Amino acid sequence: MTRDEIFEKVREVLVDALGVDDDEVTPDARLTSDLGAESIDFLDITFKLEQVFEFKISEGEMFPSNVAQDPTYVQDGKVTPKGIAELRAKLPHFDFSEFEKDPQLRRIADVFTVDAIVSFVERKLDSNVTA
Repeated sequence: MTRDEIFEKVREVLVDALGVDDDEVTPDARLTSDLGAESIDFLDITFKLEQVFEFKISEGEMFPSNVAQDPTYVQDGKVTPKGIAELRAKLPHFDFSEFEKDPQLRRIADVFTVDAIVSFVERKLDSNVTA
């Protein structure tokens, strides 16, 4: 499956899950601030991606879980360098370079872009083929 084909299927999932128009789902669109996703929507998106692409997504595999509650990773409302390293290790499909410049926890959602979801699916499909 090509990256463009993956993008089109991800677009369909996001249109269905978030009730947005096709033209709003661009590669750079952020799930929360641009497409209006809320925390409950991430579960729906995960479920729909599993159905469409026929693979299983483990908890914390696509979106971070429990990072904000760990004082090793977050202090004074900022993600620590150790926290960023952990996020990069657990979530290689996300680009944390801009976030790292100003690692305010409230800005973490900005890394959740449509393109990052496409990259995640692409990696997941590649790993299923090689497994």
